[in-house]
Amino acid sequence: MSLFSIFDISSSGMTAQTIRMNTIASNMANANSQNGDKNKVYRAKLPVFQSVFNEMNPDDRASVGVRVTQIVNSQEEFKKVFDPGNPLASKEGFVYKTNVNGVEEMTNMISASRTFQNNIEVMNAAKQMLTSLLRMGQR
Repeated sequence: MSLFSIFDISSSGMTAQTIRMNTIASNMANANSQNGDKNKVYRAKLPVFQSVFNEMNPDDRASVGVRVTQIVNSQEEFKKVFDPGNPLASKEGFVYKTNVNGVEEMTNMISASRTFQNNIEVMNAAKQMLTSLLRMGQR
């Protein structure tokens, strides 16, 4: 693994965390949504991450990046609230509220932001090492 591959690995992590932040933003935007039909209420979205391995050398099990393979719906249950006065209520008077957990989403947002920042720090460290290597050749 070359020093230059560090940039590819970190950039794949940054891309994955950007997708994660976008799904969190979508979840937070719909955190207060509700519907009388439980099949139409917003479901929280979750990104699925997968390690990327070196396809040129299958014996090398070192990861060379990460990618988001899909965005899935959360299987958490909805909140079923009896509110017959709500214009969105079903015929039985129930309203289904989204399964988005605001505290969990904020925690995920902080984690995604810090992971993104860590990947930037890795890139900066690699850049400094390459710069030092070039300076050594000048002497």
